[in-house]
Amino acid sequence: MHMRGSVLICVTATVAGVAIGFIGGAFRWCLETADRLRIDLVDWAHALPGPGWLVPITAAAIGAALAALIVRWVPLAAGSGIQHVEAVYRGEAHPPLLLLLPAKFVGGVLSIGAGLVLGREGPTVHMGAAIGAETARWARLSDSDVRMMQTAVGGAGLAVAFNAPIGGTLFALEEVTKSFRLQTVLATLFAAATAVGCMRLLLGNEPDFRVDEIAAPALAWLPLFVVFGLLTGCLGAVYNRLLLWFIDRVGGIRRIPAIAKAAAIGATIGLAMFIYPDAVGGGDTLTQLILSGQEFVLPVVAAVLLVRFVAGPLSYSAAVPGGLFAPLLAVGALWGLLFAGVFGAVWPGDVRFLAVPMALVGMASFFGATVRAPVTAIVLVIEMTATTAVGIPMIAGTAAAVLVAELTKSPPIYDSLRERMSPDLRRRSSGPGDSVGDRG
Repeated sequence: MHMRGSVLICVTATVAGVAIGFIGGAFRWCLETADRLRIDLVDWAHALPGPGWLVPITAAAIGAALAALIVRWVPLAAGSGIQHVEAVYRGEAHPPLLLLLPAKFVGGVLSIGAGLVLGREGPTVHMGAAIGAETARWARLSDSDVRMMQTAVGGAGLAVAFNAPIGGTLFALEEVTKSFRLQTVLATLFAAATAVGCMRLLLGNEPDFRVDEIAAPALAWLPLFVVFGLLTGCLGAVYNRLLLWFIDRVGGIRRIPAIAKAAAIGATIGLAMFIYPDAVGGGDTLTQLILSGQEFVLPVVAAVLLVRFVAGPLSYSAAVPGGLFAPLLAVGALWGLLFAGVFGAVWPGDVRFLAVPMALVGMASFFGATVRAPVTAIVLVIEMTATTAVGIPMIAGTAAAVLVAELTKSPPIYDSLRERMSPDLRRRSSGPGDSVGDRG
């Protein structure tokens, strides 16, 4: 019976993996198309006579407002959704219903496509969880196996979002379950492998970021990466506190309807989009420029870092569908580039070769400090960039960042977001008419 049960779970995970692979791939394609249209819109607005800046402001406000309207109908669609996946696995909430799938898909395309500084991985994880739970119900699995399956296929959703099957598997195990039970490992591996395979049929098999061949930094530079990691841990703790501050302050404004608040935040992001398009959105284009070795003047790097550092938490406080991971990676890359630039300004030799390695370490260490999943962070960045040259500095920097985040008593961001989930959403799955309360 135990063997038959394990086979059924693996088959169920495989079937669910096919679904999230194609649906998640379609979601990524829609977002890539929206990114191109958004850039074209900004270029067109710059060429208009008169107040062309009103065009991106209006477009972003409408997109955010429509996404908030969807959340009004399906409250569980708000935010990342990863905290809900964790709550379900812990038995603190019911598994999501399939109604969440279209709400998260359409709402995510509207909010992220409008330019809000949000990531595609949160909606993809949550859609995967809904598919996993529904597939497990069809297979008549037990309640505990339904919770496990939504976690496993949620991990497959992350794998699809970043074309990182190992990273997605590790995320489900290290961050969500915080355990390596064989049954969960097998289900996640089957789901992730199938899902990424199906996604690659739609979008091809290229890493998310193209990085030219780089030499591994000499071990003599390792202390510098450790110092950088220590500073990154402090930065991650500040980012988490800023994110929670925005969620509490914006959510605490009861007199203004949620849709109006989302529209106002969208309008603010739209203005930043008109000034510098790469300062908003998920951040993939900006991260690619940095990892390609594009040179930026330090004041511009500092300004864009500041904008994205604030715009990410501000966008998340709109309580529309969208995740945190992709913006975290962009902030980490910017921070690494800024650190390397400042160090180069005071170091007597030419250290421009450190810019890309420091950006790579920044991506992993900032992610690790905020989410508190260091192994997932390292593997994700390696898979997304298809480079291992900076592996040792990345491990050292990420470990230092996570250590500092622990010492500052900054809780992992998804623990904080899970604690802020409303009682309504803990009791229900997803359905129209629930009160909007999932500010996380």
